Amino acid sequence: MQLMIKMFVTDIDGTLLPTGGVVSAGNVAAVQAMVAAGVKVVLATGRMYGAAVPIAAQLGVPVPIIAYNGALIKSSAGEVLHERYMDADKVLALINFFAERGWHLQSYSGDVLYVPERNDEVKFYEKVIKVTSVEVGWDGLRERLNGVPKLLTVSDTPEEAIHKLDEAKKHFGGQVEITRSAARFTEFMALGVSKASAIKILADKYGVDVADVLAIGDSENDLPMLKAVGCGVAMGNAVPAVKEACAHITDTCENDGFAKAVYDYVLRG
Repeated sequence: MQLMIKMFVTDIDGTLLPTGGVVSAGNVAAVQAMVAAGVKVVLATGRMYGAAVPIAAQLGVPVPIIAYNGALIKSSAGEVLHERYMDADKVLALINFFAERGWHLQSYSGDVLYVPERNDEVKFYEKVIKVTSVEVGWDGLRERLNGVPKLLTVSDTPEEAIHKLDEAKKHFGGQVEITRSAARFTEFMALGVSKASAIKILADKYGVDVADVLAIGDSENDLPMLKAVGCGVAMGNAVPAVKEACAHITDTCENDGFAKAVYDYVLRG
């Protein structure tokens, strides 16, 4: 059966973008072919907006960007389409929770990355995402409680990340959204914020039924959107939970699985 996809939503890291920070020519061509065919292409990422814009620029076409796992939606030209920030009391409670345990936590406000100290975890994050942090100390984080779309902790190992995730869920489950966007990244947003909720907002804005939306991703923070749309596609390099949730699995990111999915499910025939 031919799918009639009107909106194509893609994760960035590990989906559209392989290690190295350059979108392949094949993936760029696939995006441009979709736009030319009238399909709305959307980037959906845990990244801060400023760290997603350079990736969007590589595509050569204007695209809406769902940033911070759904807390902010802006056009690649900078128009704010939606924003939902964390409650200040929840931000403070999480900061204190992590500070008391000596665990790294970083915050975002005004699309600036704030960290208590520029440690090895921060340097790893900066290298992966290609951003620069501002070191402000724990009290500096506590002074910036408003306009925070998300908080993020970087762990030394995936096992440590799971431990932090479990501990955070014990204390904050049902109060904030908690997810992992990569093996070592655990993230916190306002309750109800996800890539799925942002897709619904954009679909309504563009008059698209969610049944006509395809979403593609590889990590746990992609699960809500993959389950919420008409067609969920897992990358070949996706975590097991993502593959289990999707009826369709494409090739790996390194092998342009993104482009393959475009031609298999959107532009074929």
